[in-house]
Amino acid sequence: MENNEYTVGDLIRRIFPYFKPYKRTLIFDLFCAALTTVCEIALPMIIRQITNTAVSDLAQLTVKTVFGLASLYFVLRIIDSFANYYMANCGHVMGAKIETDMRRHAYAHLQKLSNSYYNNTKVGQIMGRITNDLFDITEFSHHCPEEFFIASIKIVVSFIILAGINLWLTLMMFIFVPIMTVVCRILNRKMRSAFAAQRYQIGELNANIEDSLLGQKVVKAFTNEEMETAKFEVGNQKFLGIKKYSYKLMGLFQTSTRVFDGLMYMTVILGGGLFLINGQILPGDMVAYVMYVSTLIATIRKIIEFAEQFQRGMTGIERFLQIMDADIEIFDEPDATDIINPKGDIEFKNVSFEYPDDHNRVFKNLNLKINAGEKVAIVGPSGGGKTTLCNLIPRFYDITGGEITLDGRDIKSITLKSLRQNIGMVQQEVYLFSGTIRDNILYGRPDASDEEIISAAKRAGAHEFICELKDGYDTYVGERGVKLSGGQKQRISIARVFLKNPKIIILDEATSALDNESEYAVAKSLNELAKGRTTLTIAHRLSSIRNSDRILVLTNDGIVEEGNHDSLMEQNGIYHRFYTMASEMK
Repeated sequence: MENNEYTVGDLIRRIFPYFKPYKRTLIFDLFCAALTTVCEIALPMIIRQITNTAVSDLAQLTVKTVFGLASLYFVLRIIDSFANYYMANCGHVMGAKIETDMRRHAYAHLQKLSNSYYNNTKVGQIMGRITNDLFDITEFSHHCPEEFFIASIKIVVSFIILAGINLWLTLMMFIFVPIMTVVCRILNRKMRSAFAAQRYQIGELNANIEDSLLGQKVVKAFTNEEMETAKFEVGNQKFLGIKKYSYKLMGLFQTSTRVFDGLMYMTVILGGGLFLINGQILPGDMVAYVMYVSTLIATIRKIIEFAEQFQRGMTGIERFLQIMDADIEIFDEPDATDIINPKGDIEFKNVSFEYPDDHNRVFKNLNLKINAGEKVAIVGPSGGGKTTLCNLIPRFYDITGGEITLDGRDIKSITLKSLRQNIGMVQQEVYLFSGTIRDNILYGRPDASDEEIISAAKRAGAHEFICELKDGYDTYVGERGVKLSGGQKQRISIARVFLKNPKIIILDEATSALDNESEYAVAKSLNELAKGRTTLTIAHRLSSIRNSDRILVLTNDGIVEEGNHDSLMEQNGIYHRFYTMASEMK
């Protein structure tokens, strides 16, 4: 779990800009909050006036006076009702809008984060941060300004009025407020830590559930249901333990405030009674005192009840900021410009690369030139950097040394959008979004027409099987395309790239997970896709790359062999060994 990196002041300062677009709503909301305090502050004064008048000179307490005071209080109640309606309605809507803005910004920021961030952060944790953690922002952003503003008014005004009645009794009662504040701050700090632990653990639970559910076929195949249940129960019980600790803190918090409530009431009873005996306050003053103390204590209790919500809001803001403060490692340089109609010449010049999270070195001073329209295959042992090399071209990672150029331009001088729009990728693990076949093909170019979608599907060899489906192009593919076979999903992904129509194609083990029939169909589609484009193919099935213009053998030592199939076989080196082994395994 991350340690608390932010103070409360930091969190408030960082959340404040989200209030700016709604400052008029906030100001009027606080004005309404002030209006709602008028009734509570006025009522003790009205009762005091009636009581003191009745005790000192009952004849002066006329029906007109009573009706006048009652009418005043009724008008104040009407104002209070309208003010409270605005706070409950518009105030909450303001909170919801702030939550929406924060979620939008978090999602947009997540889109800009590099692969390194996702390699080291569980999806369940991310989901929790942009959904559950921000739910409390609505209540926090609405109630936090209101409750503290109302409490400030009531405490200050109550102190002024009570001090005017009897300064010593007021000081005796208010001496408990700073002590109570210190105790509450200590417990609040611990509660915030407990709530942060809760949020982290629920994120871990979400991640474990997601992992287990997505791997259900593997779980069932190995009959490990009981093991998965046991793993879940460990996390579930840990979450229960954290909640029990947080409830213990809440219990201590509420108990301490009740003790202070009792001490304040006892002070009023004892001190007020003695002052009454000595004639230093009037009976009406004593009644007003008790009512103001009740109002003050009710306010403090409301703040205390709000403390849990406040701490949840603080935790939500903190976890939101942990997303927003994650570094954007891959970004457009200030002078980056679009590249128009690239030819597809790619060159690696003394390229070095190590992963930013674990500093595992993959390349050092790698040099490679790929000509426009050339079909280059990359083979080699696992972990040799084949996929990494291809991921450097669209800048999924940034190199740590050297330069990669496209048509002679450093790819860092090209805008990310322009660079990636000209690169199409077909991978072994096809990702289809939940939706229809049409939606998934259209992802290659969202403004494409139906005719262009069908043309792309035909070129990918997908049109025929799509038409055989009950709903054709409107067939729902299910989450991650579970309703389609591997070969069907792969051909849809190829259609998506056809629609995108990029100059550079990267094929990363595109057929290695398919059966022979599907592999043949997909290979045919890939050959069509590669025509007239610069193509990089990563393959373990060496028979599929025999016709490549050039084959590179990439190991931990860099590119150790290079040439076409025939020349590499003649070298009797690593490629020859790989190809011979593959032939013997057939």
